[in-house]
Amino acid sequence: MKIILNVLRIYCYLILAVTITLCLFSCKAQTPRQDEKGLQKVSITLDWTPNTNHTGIYVAKELGYFKEQSLEVDILQPGQNITDQIVATGKSEFGVSYQENVIRARSENIPLVSIAAVIQHNTSGFASLKESGIKSPTDFEGKKYGSWDSPSELAILKATMQKYGADFKKVTVISGIYDFFSTIGKDADFEWIYYGWDGVEAERRGIALNYIPLKDIDPVFDYYTPVIISSEDFLAKNPETAQKFMSALKKGYEYCISKPDSAADILLKNVPELNAEQVRRSMQYLAKEFQSDAPTWGRQKPIVWKRFCDWMYQQRLIQLAVEPNKAFTNDYLPK
Repeated sequence: MKIILNVLRIYCYLILAVTITLCLFSCKAQTPRQDEKGLQKVSITLDWTPNTNHTGIYVAKELGYFKEQSLEVDILQPGQNITDQIVATGKSEFGVSYQENVIRARSENIPLVSIAAVIQHNTSGFASLKESGIKSPTDFEGKKYGSWDSPSELAILKATMQKYGADFKKVTVISGIYDFFSTIGKDADFEWIYYGWDGVEAERRGIALNYIPLKDIDPVFDYYTPVIISSEDFLAKNPETAQKFMSALKKGYEYCISKPDSAADILLKNVPELNAEQVRRSMQYLAKEFQSDAPTWGRQKPIVWKRFCDWMYQQRLIQLAVEPNKAFTNDYLPK
């Protein structure tokens, strides 16, 4: 999952704003079409290739939850394009993205909106082999960090080390590191992973890790990743469709929470090339994380958006401040 998500983020940072700005006014959201059965046709574009973060989407389609809401939903992959661009220009009604991308887009006057948190807390962090002896950010000094070269990634690493009184300048940053298992302990001493994918895979392979969760470093880093997005234009014109979509999707993720093994079977049926044991382990982990301590699946807290919006602006990762209450909404989730 790390290689998937991080490569995508590089492209997002480089060309998202320019591409969307050129297309935004020529590709407005349209009223969803109906198929021959009278179902409204909409699509959701994934952030990249399918993985366990997306299982609730596949469950909602496979078990007919979308059809119960009179929706026919296509699950798409972005290909060479960027999901944020595809959704902002109206080529897909919904998408999977990240809180940092929504903030960055809105700072560029691109009206994306997060309408649900897929996972309630940030499940990523810094990982190293147990034998490396890296137990704290103070141990990062003198080590090699495997980077995927995004601005926020290195800013978070630097802020983490400063908080612990460590010197970021004493870290050697190795660029272009995407595959954790082929590089850790070789090209790099520590890397950023998503525990729900690489962490459980390390357990499966019997690889002992030291792991420092981002959410334990500072509350500001407990941001939403991933999120479900749409555009302001689509939501304004089609509020009932958005509510129906989110009602079905919530039901899909609730199924994942209550029946992770069965949900894993559904994902594997639709994406048979995935490693079955890794998927099952990942689903057991994520079943506890999808909703976690939230009152219901998908709910987003204003404080989480405010903290990270403010932090990105303070770090000059965005040039214009973003109003947190416009970047997300819970209004389309079932009451």
